[in-house]
Amino acid sequence: MVLTREPDTASAATPERGTWVAAAVGVGAGALTLGTAELLAAAWVRLVGSAGVSSPLLAVGGAFVDLTPPWLKDFAVETFGTADKLALGVGMAVVLILLCAAIGVLTLRRRPWGTTAFTLVGVVGAVAVFSRPATGVLDLVPTVVGVGLGAWLLGRLVDRLRAADSVEAAWAQEAASEGTGGSGEANPVTGATRRSVLVSAGGLTALGAVGILAGQALATVGRTVQRGAEALGIPVPTRTVSVPEGAGSDVGGHSAYVTPNEDYYRIDTALRVPRVDAVNWSLRVTGLVDEEIEISYADLMEEEHVEALVTLTCVSNQVGGDLVGNAVWQGWPIRELLARAGVQPEADMVLSRSTDGWTAGTPIEALTDERDALLAVAMNGEPLPAEHGFPVRMVVPGLYGYVSATKWVTELKVTRFDADEGYWTPRGWAELGPIKTASRIDVPREGRGLAPDADGAVVFAGVAWAQHRGIDRVEVQVDGGQWEEASLMEEPSVDSWRLWTHRWVGEPGEHSLAVRATDGTGEVQTDISAPPAPDGASGWHRVGFQIG
Repeated sequence: MVLTREPDTASAATPERGTWVAAAVGVGAGALTLGTAELLAAAWVRLVGSAGVSSPLLAVGGAFVDLTPPWLKDFAVETFGTADKLALGVGMAVVLILLCAAIGVLTLRRRPWGTTAFTLVGVVGAVAVFSRPATGVLDLVPTVVGVGLGAWLLGRLVDRLRAADSVEAAWAQEAASEGTGGSGEANPVTGATRRSVLVSAGGLTALGAVGILAGQALATVGRTVQRGAEALGIPVPTRTVSVPEGAGSDVGGHSAYVTPNEDYYRIDTALRVPRVDAVNWSLRVTGLVDEEIEISYADLMEEEHVEALVTLTCVSNQVGGDLVGNAVWQGWPIRELLARAGVQPEADMVLSRSTDGWTAGTPIEALTDERDALLAVAMNGEPLPAEHGFPVRMVVPGLYGYVSATKWVTELKVTRFDADEGYWTPRGWAELGPIKTASRIDVPREGRGLAPDADGAVVFAGVAWAQHRGIDRVEVQVDGGQWEEASLMEEPSVDSWRLWTHRWVGEPGEHSLAVRATDGTGEVQTDISAPPAPDGASGWHRVGFQIG
């Protein structure tokens, strides 16, 4: 029998059984769009050498980070720690999958509306790309090509699905009118067609995933970008530091005095580690200077380098948190570079800029006094790891990272606080970020037990820091009792943290422990609790533990 009747598309073309297939089609079209755009974006950066961000995923993620209020940033860092970027990526993936599935269903039911919605999502991605620093019109090409391909495939597959549903509806209506009892059965021919659409959607999803992974791999920092640095070599510093054995302890679970590179915390706004070639890297000094200058990596390697022990702390670190680490940094003092440029008297701030556009506003006195503020090129005796700022980053003792620790640095603009502001200042964070005196308990951990020795004693251990002021005293308090002075390890530098231990004899059972520090100026760490925003957390770290 030849079917010649075209059913009403408002009812017959959208049976329930096609909805899930349409959702899969939407996901497949979205995946292929992103896969195409990501792969083209990575190739685009390598071939064209664009300094901008042409990846829609990175652009949308970066725009989200830019719009993040302080309370949400605190929540993300407190909840996910250094996995905050992974959490953001998973969240974006879930949202995109649900959104694309909904668009697929909408396209099945109202084709013009669905394709328009798909295009609008693409426009959002393009706008995000164009909003990133150093991005030009040509950086939109990968996103435009990806959206165009995805929209076309979405329409083609939905047309196939609608055709299959129309035929099945007509077949069922014809069978019912003839009384064959086929109205409740699916047409095996259209069932196979619908399965072919589903298979195609799955194939698009797989191809898209491969494209995303390939794009990420192509854009990931590799050892090739470090070959220039290795060829030039890290110069022998004119001043070295040594870490005495007495700076650390042998207490199990106690922090090492020098944090290994692989364990050092990483908090920044870069969703993908920037790929910077040392050979082509340069740093400009601009603004309120007598002479604007530019230095290359080779120039920097010819200067007299020094080593410095410096502890860095993230402003998002909670009381008792681990977003703090200590390392031996090597580099050229920033004050010497600024002196060469000639800072004008009215300047009170340096706005440092990263290759990805991130900025930090640093008080100029912190970069021109005698502290070890460095253009660092090495960390713990090795060239900077890519995730910690290769090829060059700033290290400034005494300030939180959001106002000083610019990674992948490319510009130092000498300016004024009333003329410029760093990335986080307009987002609700304080203009100045001096480190607060802080201390942490490493041993015992919250809720853990301690086994007493033969004398019934247990050992507490932890760290304290007040960069550029040093730590003069650490005290512990058990069960709300009297404060007892802890033993301090050696302090090779006031710019780095200081380890402490304390031996205590107590009864078996549940106990609580608190710690506070006194810095080199005599200021005692405050017990007033405050969240990280807007200028760093405060309060005493407390833990509960058991003996026996």
